Amino acid sequence: MSVLSVRNLTKRFGGLDAVKSVSLEVGEGETVSIIGPNGAGKTTLFQLITGAERPDGGEVYLAGERIDGLPAHVIAARGIARTFQNGRVYGNLTVLENVLLGAHARLQAEFGRAPGPAAGPLGAVREVFAALARPARLRRMEAELVEEAREILSLFGERLLPRLHQPAFSLSYANRRRTELARALALRPKILLLDEPTAGMNPTETDEMTEVIKQLQARGHTILLIEHKLDLVSAVSHRVIALEAGQVLVEGTPGEVWSDRRLVEAYVGRSSGLRTEQAGGSPEEAGLGAREGGGAAPAGPAAPGSLVPPLPQRAVVH
Repeated sequence: MSVLSVRNLTKRFGGLDAVKSVSLEVGEGETVSIIGPNGAGKTTLFQLITGAERPDGGEVYLAGERIDGLPAHVIAARGIARTFQNGRVYGNLTVLENVLLGAHARLQAEFGRAPGPAAGPLGAVREVFAALARPARLRRMEAELVEEAREILSLFGERLLPRLHQPAFSLSYANRRRTELARALALRPKILLLDEPTAGMNPTETDEMTEVIKQLQARGHTILLIEHKLDLVSAVSHRVIALEAGQVLVEGTPGEVWSDRRLVEAYVGRSSGLRTEQAGGSPEEAGLGAREGGGAAPAGPAAPGSLVPPLPQRAVVH
């Protein structure tokens, strides 16, 4: 059964088709990665799925229920959680408080209030009264949520648990990204959308995040992932979808996608020196990536007749 179904989704900004007739399916427990050059439409696709942008055409279904056009907070309450490319946490709240915010929609549902502002003034008054009176059921649920938050944070080893009551602004960049992911997990989503979860991380931090994603897979989480680091994509993906200019270019297993000539041409242009026939499923051998020290691969098409230099250990595409 498909947890997420996207059918012919389209979004235009002026005369530009940012997303053009994109269709994809994500099955239960599956990890699907979306790759593509900058400007390919990856983040816009996430915006459309999560309700941050309204599509100009197409449909989105979550567990068989149509959700396109619904407000973002309603879509989140129905089971889609996401992280952001640039990382978003509440700096003045503690690590624990940030994670508990992810469970807010569940807390509202428990007390009979629809999520978000649509509940109206009466719902807000009821919520304030519950916070002041603190009935036993609320206290019990709060205690359960704190324990659940601790369990989620334990996924990251000792990175966050010792900092449970520290404000998020005091965290390192990588720990803020981990806190954001923990907050998304507190929603108990049907599907988790991760937008470049290792952006800005060094190799050690990237390896740790890869292991966290593998733990989530082992727990049965369904994941839709945007990522530029192709070794991470290879390690965690059941299927890969490559976008170019807002359209699906290639789709298949990681090995099938890496060996497709169209993908190499989309990143580095046509070149007589490219050896995609011998790619053998390796993004490095296909000529995609960057140097280990963080230097990106040259942007735009390669010069005519130029050779793509051999890559070291870690592949990164932009």
